[in-house]
Amino acid sequence: MVRRFAEMLGLFLIILLIASPDGHAQQAAAVAAPARALAPVNLGTLPAEAQTWLADLIRIDTTNPPGNELAAANYVAGVLRKESINTEVLELAPGRGVVVARLQAGALPDPSRALLLVGHLDVVGVDPTKWTVNAFSGAVKDGYIYGRGAIDDKGMVSANLAAFVALKRAGVRLNRDVIFLADADEEEAGTANIRAVIDKYWDKIACAFALNEGGRVLMTTDGKTQYVGVQASEKVAYNVTVSATGVAGHASVPRPDNAVVHLAAAIEKIAAYRPPAQPTTITRRYFERLATIEDEDTARSMRALETPQRLELAAGRLSDMSPVWSSMLRDSVTPTELHAGIRANVVPSEARATLNVRLLPSNTIEPLIAQLQKAVNDPQIRFTVAPGRGISAPSSSTESELFQTIERLVPQQFPGAIVVPFLSTSATDSAELRLRNVQALGLMPFPLTEADEQHVHGDDERLSLASFHTGVDFLYRIVYEFSAAK
Repeated sequence: MVRRFAEMLGLFLIILLIASPDGHAQQAAAVAAPARALAPVNLGTLPAEAQTWLADLIRIDTTNPPGNELAAANYVAGVLRKESINTEVLELAPGRGVVVARLQAGALPDPSRALLLVGHLDVVGVDPTKWTVNAFSGAVKDGYIYGRGAIDDKGMVSANLAAFVALKRAGVRLNRDVIFLADADEEEAGTANIRAVIDKYWDKIACAFALNEGGRVLMTTDGKTQYVGVQASEKVAYNVTVSATGVAGHASVPRPDNAVVHLAAAIEKIAAYRPPAQPTTITRRYFERLATIEDEDTARSMRALETPQRLELAAGRLSDMSPVWSSMLRDSVTPTELHAGIRANVVPSEARATLNVRLLPSNTIEPLIAQLQKAVNDPQIRFTVAPGRGISAPSSSTESELFQTIERLVPQQFPGAIVVPFLSTSATDSAELRLRNVQALGLMPFPLTEADEQHVHGDDERLSLASFHTGVDFLYRIVYEFSAAK
């Protein structure tokens, strides 16, 4: 009786809200409506199996360059073939390969609705002297699995593999094709990257939607998930060489035109330069939603981004709070490499540094270089943009069926968390897919603290096993909800 009364009361409230003239009826009704139950799921031993796959993949050294992704692709293909899933390993260059598999909804492939699960097999290099464990051991210590690629991106590959295998084992009747792709050469964007796969084998991966890396599930230090950032756009990468020239000579005679000194001074000025804030539409929406859960002072700065007269002051405050926010708001320039000298007692005639530049999607490199030259103001300094660049692609829609599926599931998976659209500061394979009109979204499904995220591309990269298992479950629920016939 009580349950019947509650149902009638809820219906009455919804009717009143729909009839209200305040313009917020639809949103209020959605809040009043009961939440849908989580998709029925029993992954059984799959989380543990996925952990084994992750450890095995970490042990396959795919440092790029040279990559050696073919060995990892063959390993993944072996997992899929044990499940009787038709699988192809495509060799793009000697030793460099990708693996593709498909679960088909109908008699013929249908790219117009297909979902692509994509992750990359290559990893960046390591300085083994800075690691506390073997970077390619997959060691488990204090509840974490350690190894290069644990987060970026073999964790995602393993979670994608688990979701794909789970659909097959459960015999899920699909409403769309689901395609699995573990690709290569993402870290260097060379000749064996996703662009090569698209150019040569688009028919094998053609899709309308994609889930990839690039997002974040941000967890506070007390273990609470604050928000799920779904990557809908990304910055564009360039490498720029800064070189200083001078007269070579004996180090016993200091010279005012010493190339090392001029380069060091230039790097200091470059590091101090802060490009103007230019929040994109995605970034504005990110801060708009995040303001609803932040403290009032922080929220005030976030809301002030919408006021042109207050933009720079507000962006400066937010940038001081978080390096990630700073990079999301503007073009960024990071010195990463220094090269100078041949011996301790020789003044070199040249000194060079590498800058890793990340532009906002609509920006070009030339105006930024002009501003850096102005900031440095040294005729001995020259800037050279390296050949090749990242891809500037249109944003994915935050109104798509896939984005809305994630929005619907997040409050059930992570009570109290919100969903925010996200401009990733790093580049991913999603840009190439977006150029093919694919609604590609970045979703790193593992809850991570900011301290965890700092290990990506750094020393002692690691992933909490609890977070990994949560991410495997979360990703499968999204794929199931989006792809299972109802």
